[in-house]
Amino acid sequence: MNQPSAGCDCSTQQNLNSLDSVVSYLLEQVKPVSETESVSLHTALNRVLAEDLSSGVSVPPADNSAVDGYALSADSLRATRCLTISQRIPAGLSPEPLQKGTAARIFTGASIPDGADCVVMQEHVELAPDGSRVEFPHDVSLHQNIRPMGQDIEAGQTILHQGQVLSPQRLGLSASTGCAQVQVYRPLRVAYFSTGDELVEPGEPIQSGQIYNSNRYLLRGLLRSLGFESIDLGVIPDDFEATKSALKEASKQADAVISTGGASVGEEDYIQAAIKALGQVGLWRVAIKPGKPFMFGQIGETPIIGLPGNPGAVFVTFLALARPFLLKAQGLTQVMPQTVKLPLAFDIKKAGTRREFLRVRQDESGRLVRHPNQSSGMLSSASWAEGLAIIPEHEVPSINSMVDFLSFSSLLSLND
Repeated sequence: MNQPSAGCDCSTQQNLNSLDSVVSYLLEQVKPVSETESVSLHTALNRVLAEDLSSGVSVPPADNSAVDGYALSADSLRATRCLTISQRIPAGLSPEPLQKGTAARIFTGASIPDGADCVVMQEHVELAPDGSRVEFPHDVSLHQNIRPMGQDIEAGQTILHQGQVLSPQRLGLSASTGCAQVQVYRPLRVAYFSTGDELVEPGEPIQSGQIYNSNRYLLRGLLRSLGFESIDLGVIPDDFEATKSALKEASKQADAVISTGGASVGEEDYIQAAIKALGQVGLWRVAIKPGKPFMFGQIGETPIIGLPGNPGAVFVTFLALARPFLLKAQGLTQVMPQTVKLPLAFDIKKAGTRREFLRVRQDESGRLVRHPNQSSGMLSSASWAEGLAIIPEHEVPSINSMVDFLSFSSLLSLND
């Protein structure tokens, strides 16, 4: 593991590491997936390109018509406004050279015949009753309504870059150049488990002192939404040897391991001790709310991400900290989410020492309204919200102040 970057105090004392320094530190630790595979465009959605993609053809491959109309030479109208129709050119047909002094009936996307240098829309002409001649009442200009060869893509042009996600529009772009196969990184393998004797699976009877295990399903959904291969290791009891065994096995199976719960230093928290017994802890405790007990370590070459146990904190720390780390490990070049500035519909009463991620949604005026329950243990606010409002540490923004907003629609998908 590399040494912590400057500004990130990665000891296990009671100090808090700044969020920015932790993100920088985490990204420095990433060893991206190197294995690649060739896949069909049919199965390439949301995969990450492992190499630049260049076009072997120009798009469009020839000058073509942007409208249904008539192709002609502008010079031919100097002598007369009425031209004989010499050929009909549908899309997909290779046209004959245009006979001098004539026009060609042409359709959208059809190739322009040699000898033509403009196209007039069919709505702007007058067709003879027998359909053999066409009159052009208005002046024409060179190249009007013609899409030139290579207007979109030139042969040899790089159209996509290594590390970009193959979104639907990028799949279409690739197909437009005749590409049928793309080289992509294999999916990142992420193992995850929860710790806690109090956890019960949904559908099972619950006893006093127990709770249903929501983190298991939350993490599975988060990982799958980003296209990772998830390895579910279930629930690990609050026991040092069991925790150590689970971490050891997980580190052998996966490119990264995520745990929830047990990341603190209480008598029933064993994650830190187990990681230290097998490897090393790089950092613990981040100035983020919710999610202060976030932890990062390594066993052999496998990174271990320790998330808090409270579901609301799991959700926020995954999106703010684990997500960029895992995206870079998957091979993406753009891993930090894009924020937008939106106004608050409420006041912040007191400055905090941690950067706070409030679960919010927009009201009818576009201002951000916060859910009344911002507890780290609750998921109802995250289900109600449309995203996260970021309140910087040591600041007290007031109503109508502009703050950074992260939408769930962007956080829970692969965008770059």
